[in-house]
Amino acid sequence: MADNTCHFGLNNFFADNGLDDGYETRLYFPADAGQMKACVEAVFNDPGLRFIFSTRSKTPNILDANGNSLYGEGYTFTPGKDEVIREGSAGYIVAFGDALYRALDAVERLKQQGMDVGLINKPTLNVVDEEMMAKIGKSPFVLTIEAFNRKTGLGSRFGSWLLERGYTPKFAYLGTHEEGCGGLWEQYPHQGLDPDGIIAKVKQLAG
Repeated sequence: MADNTCHFGLNNFFADNGLDDGYETRLYFPADAGQMKACVEAVFNDPGLRFIFSTRSKTPNILDANGNSLYGEGYTFTPGKDEVIREGSAGYIVAFGDALYRALDAVERLKQQGMDVGLINKPTLNVVDEEMMAKIGKSPFVLTIEAFNRKTGLGSRFGSWLLERGYTPKFAYLGTHEEGCGGLWEQYPHQGLDPDGIIAKVKQLAG
């Protein structure tokens, strides 16, 4: 998204376009510098193709509920596994990369308003974590948030993954969908992906 309209049409998931019986391909998008370091260390020697996406812009460290860095000392990245950032009973937001900290801001604000919304980090984009899918699939709603193109990003396939497994929560997905230019401070609100936009969508889903 930081590169504006010239990149809005890119389909990052096209990198995983091989056949099921070919070499394994994995798409990763860590959420902060700590997870990036752990991700590279974990997958560097794996066989097959590995694509690790990042942003040019700095992102803040993801913190737990006590204010400690989630991806600091002692953290080990596990390929293919989704991670619970915050538990929630009202429904779950699924995000990754630079969208995660914005979604976390929205989740914390929603909790302050009395809505117990959870947050999941999906750093491995093209692998279904069956255990996590079972967890969030039984919740009232699932909302994916991403900076990728809404037509071809994670959200465009996440609903199908839920249905294939018999899960039917309310579902919606937010992503880049309009032309625009300027910095991320301007693009995220313009695309409805800032915390205010996320909160509005959650309330619409939950309503």
